[in-house]
Amino acid sequence: MSASFSLALPAAKEAAGQQQYPASTLYTVATPIGNLADITLRALHVLEMADAVACEDTRHTHSMLRAYGIGKSGAQLIAVHQHNEAEAAEQVIARLQQGQRIAYVSDAGTPGVSDPGARLAAAVARAGLRVSPLPGASSVTALVSAAGAVAADHASSGFAFIGFLPTKAQERQQAVARLAEDARTLIVLEAPHRIADLAQALAVLGERPVTLGRELTKQFEEIATLPAAGLSDWLAQDANRSKGEFAVLLHPQAVAQDGGDALRVLALLLAELPTKTAVKLAADITGAPRNSLYDAALQMKRNAQSDSDDEDCED
Repeated sequence: MSASFSLALPAAKEAAGQQQYPASTLYTVATPIGNLADITLRALHVLEMADAVACEDTRHTHSMLRAYGIGKSGAQLIAVHQHNEAEAAEQVIARLQQGQRIAYVSDAGTPGVSDPGARLAAAVARAGLRVSPLPGASSVTALVSAAGAVAADHASSGFAFIGFLPTKAQERQQAVARLAEDARTLIVLEAPHRIADLAQALAVLGERPVTLGRELTKQFEEIATLPAAGLSDWLAQDANRSKGEFAVLLHPQAVAQDGGDALRVLALLLAELPTKTAVKLAADITGAPRNSLYDAALQMKRNAQSDSDDEDCED
């Protein structure tokens, strides 16, 4: 057992061991998003007592369990990932029907939140078996707690978790136009190899504040708030800023509908008309500033061209 966690399992048993853990139950267990110390005592106890641990990646999970001093054999680890979730669910259900307790973990964070686990939980519930959640670390709530995203009115209060945006430029730009219509706090996730593309897509949101959380809970954690239009320049200032996993929070805005409508109208007009004509008509229809619409149109054109180039490379 790692010396750092030598007292964790006894503490977990003391704190959580007297609680009820019904048999024939799937326990969805949130695990740290980077910092191993962000595990709960109840999660440690369930991972140790479970008859088997279903997991997104058996190698990753084996290393995590070993760090906590939890010994599970290869037979006690069941691979359940995005490519086999439906089929693997049958194996998990069979074990549950035998009275076993199964814990499920994704590689980091909470199962079913932009990770595998939702199909497994649904299949278990359909089989008439119990699913019990063990909450824990989350990049979404972590970033919300640090961003200081304060809504100016009731209509823009609360937040929505969007997850990953589409990878193709044109589809991503359409998704961003929909985000512009939502006045609430919005949270998207992105991988390091696509963060520059996301920054370019979000540029059309102009001065709307964005908080970017990079490598949350890890040694090189970085949290920065700046206008959406400045994300690309901020990333370009330091190559290290494009490394790691990202959570990106769009701050609420009191009046979002007009801006969202303008982008949506502009996108529709650009599909049929020259840029200057589309910008003029979009400005006349929505009342949005022509200069900002022209900048947004150029960005949309660049994204569409990038998407076309990617398709040519694939061909």
